[in-house]
Amino acid sequence: MQQTWFMVIAILCCLGPNDTLGIWQSCQPQPTCSKCLRSPGCAWCKQKVFLKSGESNERRCDSPESLRSRKCENVINPKSEMEFRMDKPLSSEKDDVIQLKPQSIEVKLRIGQPEEFKVLFQRAEGYPIDLYYLMDLSFSMKDDLDKIKNLGQDILTTLHSFTSDRHIGFGSFVDKVALPYVSQQRSRLANPCPSRMEKCQPAFSFRNILPLTNQAKRFKEEVSKQNISGNLDSPEAGLDAIMQAAVCRNEIGWRNVTSILVYTSDDTFHMAGDGRLAGIYRPHDGQCHLDSKSAYEGTLQDYPSIGHLSTVLQSNNMQLIFAVTEEIYPAYKALSELIPHSVVGVLKNDSSNVVELISDAYRNLSASIVFEHEQAPAGLSISYRSSCEGGKESNWSTRGECNGIKLNQQVEFTVRLNATDCLTKNAPINIKVQGINAILTVYVETICDCDCEDRQENSSHCNYNGTFHCGMCSCDDKHLGQMCECQLSDDFDSIKAMSALCRQTNNSDICNGNGHCECGKCACHNQYRGLFCECDDNSCPQANNKMCNGKGSCSCGTCMCNVGYSGEKCHCPPEKERDCWKEGGTTCSGHGQCPCDHCICKKGMTGQYCHKVEEPCSTRYQNCTLCAVHDSKYAGVNCDKACSGLTPVKMEGPQEYDCVLEGFTFYIEVTDDGNIKIYHADLPSKSHNTIFGSVDKTSVIIGSSVTGIVVIGIVIIIVYRLLVELYDLREYRSFLRAQEQTDWKHTQNPLFQGATTTIMNPLHDGVE
Repeated sequence: MQQTWFMVIAILCCLGPNDTLGIWQSCQPQPTCSKCLRSPGCAWCKQKVFLKSGESNERRCDSPESLRSRKCENVINPKSEMEFRMDKPLSSEKDDVIQLKPQSIEVKLRIGQPEEFKVLFQRAEGYPIDLYYLMDLSFSMKDDLDKIKNLGQDILTTLHSFTSDRHIGFGSFVDKVALPYVSQQRSRLANPCPSRMEKCQPAFSFRNILPLTNQAKRFKEEVSKQNISGNLDSPEAGLDAIMQAAVCRNEIGWRNVTSILVYTSDDTFHMAGDGRLAGIYRPHDGQCHLDSKSAYEGTLQDYPSIGHLSTVLQSNNMQLIFAVTEEIYPAYKALSELIPHSVVGVLKNDSSNVVELISDAYRNLSASIVFEHEQAPAGLSISYRSSCEGGKESNWSTRGECNGIKLNQQVEFTVRLNATDCLTKNAPINIKVQGINAILTVYVETICDCDCEDRQENSSHCNYNGTFHCGMCSCDDKHLGQMCECQLSDDFDSIKAMSALCRQTNNSDICNGNGHCECGKCACHNQYRGLFCECDDNSCPQANNKMCNGKGSCSCGTCMCNVGYSGEKCHCPPEKERDCWKEGGTTCSGHGQCPCDHCICKKGMTGQYCHKVEEPCSTRYQNCTLCAVHDSKYAGVNCDKACSGLTPVKMEGPQEYDCVLEGFTFYIEVTDDGNIKIYHADLPSKSHNTIFGSVDKTSVIIGSSVTGIVVIGIVIIIVYRLLVELYDLREYRSFLRAQEQTDWKHTQNPLFQGATTTIMNPLHDGVE
């Protein structure tokens, strides 16, 4: 286990910071400086005299290490960099509240080179709160309205435990004034109550009754003026009301502080598409549509969708609290999961627990921190790692998240920016905490162009036939070559003769297909080189996912190993590092060779260190054992040859080993110094073994076990069949006895009447 950890640590150290982030920096050569900088892991050599004859400009684009090893002294390799535009310290001062640090950052990114920075968040103590109470005024909420009229002061008092600067407002909703939601009969429009004995106000979609204020007296006065209303169907226009309450910031009076929207209802809600029942097809535009009476009728636009509503609430930093009755709690729980930074609480039938519910819900919202960004531009990925309570860091994710956060507790997020493509515009990206007006603005710019400051048109270095820029010549239409020294010709014979100079053989492709012919010389592509681009310095075999095992360099497809290493992949370590012998032993136990990193054993030997015999009971060892038992005299066996390289050892007393021969038993052992010893002894009972000496005991045991199982099985089957036969015989005899005892009697049913009817004719005189 320790060896495994050491290997992991060593690999991480070798990979470097970029590779541990999961980004493999493998340069793909490009023909120009700008394209080179857009290839991850690449740098550009600006040095004027750098390329060898026949090399293409792509050879200027390579890893920084490779360019320096090729003696380039002017390498263009800009790094990602970051600058803090605004970095004020965290503060809870009323006039200068700062909950997020830093506030503005400018980042310049290389493609494939991520940049990380830390962000601190601390919820300010006593931060102002705006709470808008949005109430369902359908007829089923009649008792709730009576209760809420006296709760304004209680709500403000509860909010005072969080902050001294708090405002409260009130709005209400019913439904769209259209069929099938609200009756269109004139009498029912004026009084939509179910009973004519009740008095209700006409229905409406949403009405802003009291803009945000810090006066509880006004809250009670305005709410006391309200009367209940009614509609036909069960769902209400709740989403319509939430949308207007969120987007009508000036009309509601929202400040740039913590904004809480409390939604109370005892029924479900209409959503996008339901408006078609009333012939309303136009989608909601997400704008404020309050009239001069601070009301919204909603008959021109459909209900908003949940996704649209969620986006609007997030953009306005709204925290939503659903206070609903227990019967519809599951529906609003599902809705809350689709709206970030919203919670659901169970409301009593008369709303008597609404103050306690608001307090608990706000604590839950405050204890949860979600740090995320608005839509990032294409080609830029943003990931987060959270450090919450205890300093334990989370895994990288698409957003930062911490739960159970206390007041004045500082939370740290690590943000990683990684560009995968050049950004078309330097648009700011807003990263913020859900439900809180604290924003970090990040300005991201990608480094995709070279600023070489050496541009020369008709340069002498280019033979006045091209433009010199970033160390290379860009030739005009009539010339080519490294220094534009070759003039293009339209003459076919000249082109053919020039192409022949770029073929290694008469039958080979021009530059072996790895380059193009310029002025009779091959200009090789990418990693190819040589007179005919026949060499590829990236085509060597790999070991351990590294070219030449990382222990050598690749030259024209062949590994040039470092000192001490060998093999076609440089995978054979120095001799002292090879795993070819046990401690205190000889190389491969003297029975093999170690040309690389493992033993290659001689015929008949096996094991990691050639320390085992493949067939210990073979004829060779049998013959040597017979010679040892018979004092080197055994008919038909050349004992000197049979025991060559073997050492017989006589064991005391009878023994039982793996190999048995003519009343004797033996086994083979290879010592650390490579000596092969044959340990032999008499079997426990020589007379018995004389007769059965060649019997394999394992076969006898297995055969006996199988035979016993088969015999027992047959006995069980026979016993079972006998029992079945006895049972059937007993049942048959019982049947016969019952049949003999049966007495069939012929008796007349006393209830039976015959079908014959006799009728007497009164005129008949009885004479036949």
